[in-house]
Amino acid sequence: MPIALLTVFHTTVSLVGIASGLVVVLGMLGARRLPGLTALFLLTTLATSATGFLFPFTRFGQGHAIGVLSLVVLVPTLLGLYRFRLTGPWRWIYAAGAVTVLWLNVVVGIAQMFGRLAFLHALAPTQTEPPFRVTQVVVLGLFIVLGVFAVRRFHPAATA
Repeated sequence: MPIALLTVFHTTVSLVGIASGLVVVLGMLGARRLPGLTALFLLTTLATSATGFLFPFTRFGQGHAIGVLSLVVLVPTLLGLYRFRLTGPWRWIYAAGAVTVLWLNVVVGIAQMFGRLAFLHALAPTQTEPPFRVTQVVVLGLFIVLGVFAVRRFHPAATA
């Protein structure tokens, strides 16, 4: 696959994964399952992580580590939802995993934006400067709060 086509595909599935993931996680706060969007979110998140390894690279970078972590977290997340049907502890394992993989995609998205958008790149050209770090810490804080609420409120059987 030509690199330009891979880039378009990878970027598209990443953005679809982030957008659908946000809707799914917000749905969890209201104890809604949203099965179609959930499948789209998990499939595109899996595709995002997998296709990231198809780009040529000379060293194992931070994006690769995040891709591996995302794939590792996806395993119990998918098992909790599709194999164990959210029974017992699998409900909170799924909820926590879904929020985590969404956060990981957003982390990479932020890094990509700071690397590619001129106005953000000027603020943090090496991604070690305060604007980049503050952005990542704020996003982490938001996802921790989302994760706590998702785990506490996601009881889809109660609303089914």
